[in-house]
Amino acid sequence: MNRELIVTEDGSHSLFVKDLGETFHSKHGAIQESVHVYIKNGLQNIDKEAISVLEFGFGTGLNALLTFEYAQLHHKEINYETIEAYPLQPQEYELLNYSDLLRSNLSLQTLHELPFNEEVEVAKNFRFLKHLSKIEDFNSDKSFDIIYYDVFGYDFQSELWSENILEKAYRLLKPDGILVTYACKSIVNKRLKQIGFNIKKLAGPPGKREMTFAVKKI
Repeated sequence: MNRELIVTEDGSHSLFVKDLGETFHSKHGAIQESVHVYIKNGLQNIDKEAISVLEFGFGTGLNALLTFEYAQLHHKEINYETIEAYPLQPQEYELLNYSDLLRSNLSLQTLHELPFNEEVEVAKNFRFLKHLSKIEDFNSDKSFDIIYYDVFGYDFQSELWSENILEKAYRLLKPDGILVTYACKSIVNKRLKQIGFNIKKLAGPPGKREMTFAVKKI
């Protein structure tokens, strides 16, 4: 992929994919978008001491870094797994400024440099596993409390919003498990409902009217 660094409105970086004409995050603010969608309206809704997270699309690593920070602040034990088919190159991730802006004890670069397909104890309460795989090819016998559905938008990669992929997400969740995504297209929400999710439309992050919060029916 041909990707270039951009600065979003909250001062945090993102990447623009020239081949798709799409950015990894909202131009209105990468950090504020990820916090709003995946932390405030996702992770914070899970009332457990030990939480299992699965991310569809590791990308820049921002969601993983924010989740690590949440685990440290709230003393949660988190097992974090993420799927990525097209990892960033060092010359890309080394430029990203998330660790500096968040004043994190964990370097974003560390997350990118950890080996794929090998679980690592990043901290006493944060275990991390990156899968080098297309989402279409990913399988697991585990089940998760929450899925961060953070792939490129429907207009750019509609195949990642297909019934087959959404059904895979459903199967990978525990009963009452949560799926959160910045997306709120009617066709996607219709598919989620047909698969068996209960859907809520929530206020979106700056620059976006709505986002989707979905719960797996028991």
